[in-house]
Order: sequence, then C-alpha cells, then structure tokens
Amino acid sequence: MSQANLTEKKADELPGVHARASTTKSCKAKAVAFKIALAALAISASTYFVKRPFNGILTGPLEESQGADLCPQVDEIVPEKNGDIWEGLQRTYGTEEFKTRAVDWLGGAVRIPTETFDDMGDVTEPVWEKFLPLHDYLKESFPLLHSHLELTKVNTYGLLYVWKGSDSALKPLLLAGHQDVVPVLETTIDEWQHPPFSGYFDGEKLWGRGSCDDKSGLIGMMSAIESMLESGFKPTRTVVIASGFDEEVSGLRGASSLATEMLERFGENAFTMLVDEGAGYGEVYGRDIAVPAIGEKGSLNVRIKVTSPGGHSSLPPPHTSIGMLAELLVQYEKNPFEVHLKRGSPTYRSAQCTAQHAPGVSSSLKKYMLRAEHCDGALRAAEQELFMDRAFMSLVGTTQAIDLVDGGVKVNALPEQAWAIVNHRISTESSIAATRVRDIKLLESLANDFNLSYTAFGSHISNADVPSYGTLTLSDAFGDGLEPAPVTPSGEDAAPFKLLSGTIKATYNTHRNISGSDALIVSPGIMSGNTDTRFYWKLTDHIFRYGHLEGASGSIPSGVHTVNEAISVNNFVEVIRFFTTLILNVDESSLP
Repeated sequence: MSQANLTEKKADELPGVHARASTTKSCKAKAVAFKIALAALAISASTYFVKRPFNGILTGPLEESQGADLCPQVDEIVPEKNGDIWEGLQRTYGTEEFKTRAVDWLGGAVRIPTETFDDMGDVTEPVWEKFLPLHDYLKESFPLLHSHLELTKVNTYGLLYVWKGSDSALKPLLLAGHQDVVPVLETTIDEWQHPPFSGYFDGEKLWGRGSCDDKSGLIGMMSAIESMLESGFKPTRTVVIASGFDEEVSGLRGASSLATEMLERFGENAFTMLVDEGAGYGEVYGRDIAVPAIGEKGSLNVRIKVTSPGGHSSLPPPHTSIGMLAELLVQYEKNPFEVHLKRGSPTYRSAQCTAQHAPGVSSSLKKYMLRAEHCDGALRAAEQELFMDRAFMSLVGTTQAIDLVDGGVKVNALPEQAWAIVNHRISTESSIAATRVRDIKLLESLANDFNLSYTAFGSHISNADVPSYGTLTLSDAFGDGLEPAPVTPSGEDAAPFKLLSGTIKATYNTHRNISGSDALIVSPGIMSGNTDTRFYWKLTDHIFRYGHLEGASGSIPSGVHTVNEAISVNNFVEVIRFFTTLILNVDESSLP
C-alpha cells in the first residue's frame, strides 16, 4: 500500500457521526479572542488548563443559549397491551421467593468455569468442551425456554435461540450475551474474598467470575423469558438470543460464526434493534445517569521492530537494537494523540447530558456546554474542563499503550532485533488509516537519525536502495485492526433509542416503586472496549451496549476482569426486570 493510499480515508469521510459545521454568529469575535488568549497562555505552565477554568474570554449574554435542551428526555414507557402480564411479573420479581430463584439461576452458571485464553486453538480442540456443562445447565434450568424457543448450535458452542412471534412482518429484537469469562490468575486466588467459581451468596451479593461480565446478562435475559413463558406470554415480534463463547478473546469463533448464520437466515438490516452487554447506570455529579453506548472505538495493534548487526557485547555500537527501540517508544509516550471534543460525537452527547442534568457540574462547564453547539471558543473551553478527567479524555480521543516488548537473546551478544507492540483504541471520529499515518510520521525523524531503512505497513518510507545501519518496520501485529463502529442514531427522531430510554426509566422506577421521567437521566455514551457487536454491524443500524448494571454509569463495573467480581441480588433482579420490560415494550411498539 502506498503512503498516499494510507491517507485516503480521512476522519471527516468516515460513516457515522460527523462534526456539524460551526455556526459561530456573534460568537465569532469571541472565538478569535479565545485563540489569541490560548496562544498566549501556552507560554505559561501547562497546569493552567488543569487547575483553572477559562475566565474573561467567553463572557456576555446567553440569549441564544438560554432554554436550550441539550439532552432531551422521554417519559418512562411501560407495556399497555401486555400490561397485566407485566404488572404481574413485577410483583413476582419483588418477592423473596423470586430473589432466591434468581440467585440459584445465576449462581449455578457462575459455578461452571468457562474461561477463554488466547491460545485455545480451533473449536475441535478438547479444551472447548468446558462449555458443554454450561449448555446442559441452561437446558435444565430453563425448561420452558428450551421447549418454546428454537435452538441452533453454531460452530459447536455458539447458541442461537429464536422465539418466533406471530407477525413475521415485524423485524425481530436481537439480544446478545456471551458465555465465556476472563481467566482467573493463579497468583490472585488468595485475593478473592470468596473463591472465583464458588457462586457464593452472602445474603446481599453473589460472588464469582462472570457474575457481572457477562453471565448476569445471559442468565438475566433467559430468566426473563422463562418467567414470561410461565405467565403465558406469546410474542407478536420474534425475539432472537445470540450467545457467543469467546468474546473475551475477540469473538472470532463465536460471534463471527453467529453473525454469518444470522445474515444467511435473516438478511442484512433484518433486526429492529440489538442490545448487548455494556455499562449501566450510576451517580454522576449528584445525578443518577444511565449510559447506553451508541458507539465503540476501533483498535489497532502496531508492531515496531528494529534490526541491526549483532556481535560481541564487549564491542558495542552507540545504539543497539534495544536502545533504538527504547528511543522510539519514548517518542510515542512524549507525543500522545491530540484530542478534541467533536460536536455530535457520543462523548459530546454524553457531556451535554451531564452538563444539563447533573447538579454537581460546575457553573462554568454548564455555561460552556450551553454555548458549545454554536461557539468554537466555548467548545474548546468545555473541552479543557472536561479533560481534567483523564478517563473521559481517553474515551474521546485515540489512545496508545505500549503493552508488549522483547529483544535480545544473551547477555554477551548484541541484540540483532527488538520489538514492541503498541495498542491503539481509535476515536469514533478517526480511522485505522489516520492512525497508521500518524505513527509513520511520528517515527520518521528517528529512523533517519539512526540510519534505519524504514518500512511501514508494506510501504517503503525511506529509500530502499540507500545503505543503512539497520531496519525499522511497522506492521499490524494481530490482523488488520478494527475500524470504529458505526454510531447508532440517538437524536429526537431515533425511535429505538427513545424506546430503550423509556424502558430503562420504567425499569428503574418500578424497581424502586417510584414514578416520573426525571428520577433517572438517560444519556448516549461510548464503550471503553469492544463487544461481540463488532460482528453484527450489518444486522441493524440500532446497536446498543447496555447491561443495566448499578453503579456502572459509562464505566466498567467493579471487579470485572480482576478480583472480587460480584453483583448484588437486588441489581440482578433489576436486570431481569429490564429484559422483561424491553421485550414487552418492543413487542407492542410501532418499530418496523
């Protein structure tokens, strides 16, 4: 691929959310003043922007912004046609007997170890048979589900359930949840409060690997369907459950095969909406906010490899392969990606909701976000304040992390080669091509300084015919990378997002025996990692990553991918309420 081709796909040409054109109007002069002030402030200590808000740059009347609804909310949505079934199930879910049943359902699944590792090989390997006990458990624990839903096993261990509705003209609802869990390190066993596969219930929480990620999701939706079948519910709209078995190692065997099966059986854009695992709701600046993710970042793993002549360590050159690699890696960490908040992006939408509805947000941020839609200076000021939160900043921009490094074979032998792998999580407003181009340019001057023949992603960057001391090669470490996901519509005319929002609010309110549309705010957001939905883009334009997990608003729940993973039974019952309400609401909705 030529270097010209690498720049072909620019960020503003990508599908999904596009930055809206600035309409600065009377703010234009203030924007110019802002840029001048920003240039002057750059001379001072960089901590200015971390410790102090912008003052004196964006003052003036707010006539254009007063009353602006940055984050429109919908009312709670409860089933009407199936209201009697829904109300009866809500009463059932509130009983101690059902809580005991819910603990048994989830605890039994957690007790079956279904760890996946990077080197497990093809599904024909015996190591994958660990999923068979889970399949037997599901069949035994949910007998009505298995007698009423059609089950197809895809690529041996993938589970595809189809609950046929009476109206085949309606697009099905697709629910997804994975069976596998991340490994438990032997060195951390003693750090677990309760053994990781004990499914121990202490009266409040159920402990164990997978209790949150993602057996609570899979068992939650199956518990809801089993309970609905017990109540005599018969769907009008078909419901499909797709359960992969290797999500924690990229889903190449599970979700990938399930996607192929569903495309062949249902076709492209065949589903009305998809809900897969994700974060949930929790307090943000004094307000409970739920954050269904409407997008996912892309990813790219870049291998940086340096080679140079070997020899005896007693006669070293000025720089060995390892030394040159070290300089290249320092160059990465000294030059993080430039990050800016873009209008219309999922993170921008999330910031709008927080600024409008969370009482703990500073008055300055509220002011900046009110004006940011039409004023570039206000957008930059809001950005500086928001980026005080390093985690939020990481969600906005493309990131880099040096995760693997290796080089040399012997203490008295000069290393003939050394390599490292940098993991990039690509902003929803960028692309693989843009990330590669930036990496190429970042290391070009050092390649010249060290007299290295430079090749990047198959293209010669330096003149291949010129003698050199060694080589520098950039390449894709594990496949071609993943582009950022298409962004799910979430505006005022996005019916699936509005239905999901109303369902989340109804679930939250019913579980607490309260009412009203403002007890919980629903905000679009973004996933920090990737899910099985990476394979499902062709199935629907309306993909949501949301798990209704308490205390996890826009973030990873405590204990996930580390020690002491646990979920409260109160929250797990609410997860079951969520799937029940979602299925019933979608069933009687006017969605296609």
